[in-house]
Amino acid sequence: MPEGPSILILKELITPLIKDKKIIKAIGNAKFDMSQLTGKKIIDIRCWGKQLLIFTKDATVRIHLLMFGSYSIDENKKPARSLRLALVVPKHTVYFYTCSVRLLPANVDALYDWQADVLSEEWDPVKARKKLKKIPGTMICDALLDQQIFSGVGNIIKNEVLYRVKLHPENIIKEIPALKLSAVIKEARNYSFDFLKWKKEFTLKKHWLAHTKKTCLRCNLPIIKKYCGKTKRRSFFCSGCQVRYN
Repeated sequence: MPEGPSILILKELITPLIKDKKIIKAIGNAKFDMSQLTGKKIIDIRCWGKQLLIFTKDATVRIHLLMFGSYSIDENKKPARSLRLALVVPKHTVYFYTCSVRLLPANVDALYDWQADVLSEEWDPVKARKKLKKIPGTMICDALLDQQIFSGVGNIIKNEVLYRVKLHPENIIKEIPALKLSAVIKEARNYSFDFLKWKKEFTLKKHWLAHTKKTCLRCNLPIIKKYCGKTKRRSFFCSGCQVRYN
């Protein structure tokens, strides 16, 4: 599943091509009336974590690439059954495949906490901490994947953040020392920007320290792979240097 930085890259790619242009035609098998977008001007494009939002005056298109979604620009690369939405504007067409596409109201402020997006200028670490305090019995591996707290953080970022701050993924929030919890919040944002930089350089995997790795670079112990927490997502961690508090 693409994480927040990948969606920001998508937004940066398509914004100069389609923003401020009228939609000539919308096609695809997403479950809404495509004619509602015809003739509408795209007035803004934003990200909220793993979601791409394309705004018109009357409605907002929400795109979530899910596990296997993809996109292409100016070339239809997939079968018709995979095409959820194509937006045709003068000179360009953007295609979205095998993803979730929904039509939302024009004003989505009531639906999104913009301060939860770790890549946003509006990101509020204090607010993130308050949200964590409300779920004291939650494992930190689950909390980092909670999009209402850390919008844009996915499994890779989760694993790398916890390795950076030397924290075991199965730690319960209430048992994590205050300074260590602060480090998690800080690194969730820091690593997301590192991810963005490396993704643009096509060097992301070269920088992984824990995710899918076999041996800890710090203590030379085996990296453990385990499906942790309620989310049961893959965690990669070192039992030697990633502390578990009891």
